[in-house]
Amino acid sequence: MRAGDWFEPGSGAAMRHEAVLARAAGAPAVLLGETHDRADIHRWQAHVIAGLMAHRRDIVVGFEMFPARLTPVLAEWVAGGLDEAGFLERAEWRQVWNFDPELYMPIFRLCRDFGLEMIGLNCRRGLVSEVGKLGWEGVPEPEREGLTPACAASPDYRRFLFEITGGPHPDRTAQTPDDPAFDRFVRAQQTWDRAFACRIAARLNEPDKPLVVGIIGRGHLEYRGGTPAQLEDLGVAGAAVLLPHDLGRPHAAGQADAVCVMPQAAERDIATGRQSA
Repeated sequence: MRAGDWFEPGSGAAMRHEAVLARAAGAPAVLLGETHDRADIHRWQAHVIAGLMAHRRDIVVGFEMFPARLTPVLAEWVAGGLDEAGFLERAEWRQVWNFDPELYMPIFRLCRDFGLEMIGLNCRRGLVSEVGKLGWEGVPEPEREGLTPACAASPDYRRFLFEITGGPHPDRTAQTPDDPAFDRFVRAQQTWDRAFACRIAARLNEPDKPLVVGIIGRGHLEYRGGTPAQLEDLGVAGAAVLLPHDLGRPHAAGQADAVCVMPQAAERDIATGRQSA
């Protein structure tokens, strides 16, 4: 396989680029997973959005990186009312995300250049902490930002979260995915999952019914236990999950609808202007 090739996780069966995008364009939403600090993955996300535009132009791009309250600023950026420095300042980039903005600018510029609506998917960080500590019932409804309580995490999702956060080790209080000591983390994670799903579902419920593309960390998407499960609970079935993939890393059935091979490390270094050691 080479960079840009698509395949089905688990079986490894090759998938045609045009077929993957055509099928995704027919879904109500397309969720593009990411590792936040990888420039090559953000370029891949921009390429996928551009490919989807060949199938339909009514695309809305939703971002984990922005809380929903900043959506008016995103609209001002798309409309051409802000330069890049002004956009990052008004969008509170250093406060709400603070990764190198150049990682994401290819996507932001694409949206502005083609007039693609941008929306924030996130909630305030304090809500995540409060739900983790107190549960949904412990947060007054006016402070929930219009979000609804998350549906229960499946045993598979709890197991997935437990493993990606280190699994059992002597210094960890929770020693199994079912340990009540792990509940607080699961509730916090699901607050994000539900927030992204609620924002996507709300936009899909508007009369124009666009294709919503979500730019979201892959841990919320893999094996469909996070945001995809919350979308299902909200009545949005069949969201497409597409993920980037580094050759040599494991993959398994059900991880995503399709995965795309990323450049090798040395090629990524050249592409981002870094020199390999």
